Amino acid sequence: MFKGVFSDEAVSAFEIIAILVLVFILLFFFFPGLSLDDITFFFFRIFFAVLPTLSVIFLGYIAFKVWLHYVRQDFISGIEFVLLEIIPPREVVRSPQAMELFISNALFHWSMKGGKEEYWQGAVWFWFSLEIVSLEGQVHFYIRTPSRIRGLIETQMYAQYPQSQVKVVEDYTLGVDEITPKSAWNAWGCEFRLIRPEAFPIKTYIDFGLDEDPKEEYKVDPISPIIEFFGSLKKGEQAWLQFVITPSKKMWRTKGTWFGKHDWIEESKIQIKKLLAAYARHHKDLMKKEGYTVEYRTPDFFKNSVTAMSAKTSKLGFETGVRLMYVAKKEIYPVGQRTNNSRDIRLILRQFSRPDCNEFYRFNSAQGDALNSGILGLSPKQVMIMANRMLHEYRERAFFHLPLRHHLFHEHTFLLSSHWTHAWYMFIVKNFFLPYVHHQTFVLNTEELATVWHFPGQILKVPTLERIESKEASPPTNLPI
Repeated sequence: MFKGVFSDEAVSAFEIIAILVLVFILLFFFFPGLSLDDITFFFFRIFFAVLPTLSVIFLGYIAFKVWLHYVRQDFISGIEFVLLEIIPPREVVRSPQAMELFISNALFHWSMKGGKEEYWQGAVWFWFSLEIVSLEGQVHFYIRTPSRIRGLIETQMYAQYPQSQVKVVEDYTLGVDEITPKSAWNAWGCEFRLIRPEAFPIKTYIDFGLDEDPKEEYKVDPISPIIEFFGSLKKGEQAWLQFVITPSKKMWRTKGTWFGKHDWIEESKIQIKKLLAAYARHHKDLMKKEGYTVEYRTPDFFKNSVTAMSAKTSKLGFETGVRLMYVAKKEIYPVGQRTNNSRDIRLILRQFSRPDCNEFYRFNSAQGDALNSGILGLSPKQVMIMANRMLHEYRERAFFHLPLRHHLFHEHTFLLSSHWTHAWYMFIVKNFFLPYVHHQTFVLNTEELATVWHFPGQILKVPTLERIESKEASPPTNLPI
């Protein structure tokens, strides 16, 4: 009903209200002599008796959340990030499975944080950004990482791609100062989410047969459309694509429990059972006097989906956010207008769609119909505000541990479940300020990440993709000293 606005704790609150209503009915049933005024007075006395305690608990909870936000932001401010450019070798003969191994060994920093680390020091898990960028048609691969992980990334990259080169570079986003009426730049951007729960995988390199190492002339590489489009941009145009990842610790509320939660692997099992619920058979358990066992029979038209869902949980999962931007000079991309490239860039992730499972869906676009504006769209000035906001969020690689303003002033601050109610609310509010759109993250495993971020093979002859031109070799062992 509320489209995920309510948290799991809020659902428990509804259960408590239901219990209170049940108690009210039972009092009427067992004490028929009580009048409605007596029962109401009784509940008022209880309410005012516990009100001081509830107030202390509520204020304590708010103070705890503010404190936790403060110490986390203080911890994050002390993390030094660097941007590494990865220059692929001239000949990439390995399948994307090599990149999958790199992501597993270099970027999966899962650890248990103690109470002192998490609640006093504000320690958080590191997050990384895998990026493909076109700067006036020159295509680059980048990894943004905490500086202390730089050495590990270099060694693991050389382990899989010995002839590649890793170097520290300046953040390319600093070349675009801002998106305002006075600046020289205009921009369009969006974020992506999955159209179905993350238990359903996207189309991966295995589906394209790249795990079988076919000959170069027979390869169909899903990264090629991205590289080709990025390489076609002209002077004054830029395109940025980032996948911000961190080891998954997403939790879901376990149905039928008060405080039980489960991880994404267990949630995948639940989604499979939900998919096959209509084809389940219940057999009486002969070993027990009561109870049933459940047998799931997968129909042929669901076998591919169920097999893919089961296979996804066999690999490490990363919580992932995806953001895309097209930036150009105003003489190329005038304010209030659209160009072919600003339209075409929206489709660069379409090749990863798998209709029987999952696909990327664009949302939070910096354009006139943003924020559920409908036929009364945003003005060109408001669209530039949205684009400038996305520029800064891209520069910060912001998906996790967001500033407090995102929590206080996002578009669902008020619980507006109806599409039309939300539309009227935005029609009024957007005249005063533009609320923040809540970022959506989802779980992709290492196979899916290696599919959307890997080096293309030799079959892709894009002259604007920088590669290492010569091979490095160790000196002969018999050289005279």
